[in-house]
Amino acid sequence: MPIVAIGTDITSVSRLRGVYERHPRRFLERHFTPEEIEYCMAKADPMLSLAARFAAKEAFQKCWPENHGWREVWVEMRGSRPALNFAPRIARRMELEGWRAHLSLAHEHEHATAVVILEAL
Repeated sequence: MPIVAIGTDITSVSRLRGVYERHPRRFLERHFTPEEIEYCMAKADPMLSLAARFAAKEAFQKCWPENHGWREVWVEMRGSRPALNFAPRIARRMELEGWRAHLSLAHEHEHATAVVILEAL
């Protein structure tokens, strides 16, 4: 299966933490779906999971041929594995092109990273 594109991003946890501390509600509602917020806020340090999801959205944007909104792409857990999900507009294009997205996330105290591989089926 050929690779169409690869996107990667690294995000500073402390930078996002600073934005969150200044504008918590606006930051969350602008960048994340309600399900992402619920999942992350249940963690001991929600900012690590939020930063990983932020990086995933940025990494996907680097693969995608058009701009998209923050909440048009989101991370959901499928068992213990993260996966990308998409708003109808993006999902239709993915299906039309025959593409599938693979996602890997990682985080530590200061940074979160994501890698997205867009694959043709």
